[in-house]
Amino acid sequence: MDIKGAVIAALAGGSMLAGVAIGATFSAGSAVNAATTPTSSNVRSDTPTASPGVFVSNEDPAHEATESAEREAQENAGQRPTVP
Repeated sequence: MDIKGAVIAALAGGSMLAGVAIGATFSAGSAVNAATTPTSSNVRSDTPTASPGVFVSNEDPAHEATESAEREAQENAGQRPTVP
């Protein structure tokens, strides 16, 4: 093997080793992969919230004063009002 081929082989091998070292540094040492204690995002609230699709009547006195009897009857029956 001549000197030129040995230099090319050394450069190719060195660049491969450098690539492996850099890849290992960025993939294994990142904060994303670190084992951490998960934070609790499932905090229960004391105020009830309606599920999507569940009708919850507005019982505010100002709102109730402007409602028709038909609308109030629908709300009291747990239905989504269809009349003004």
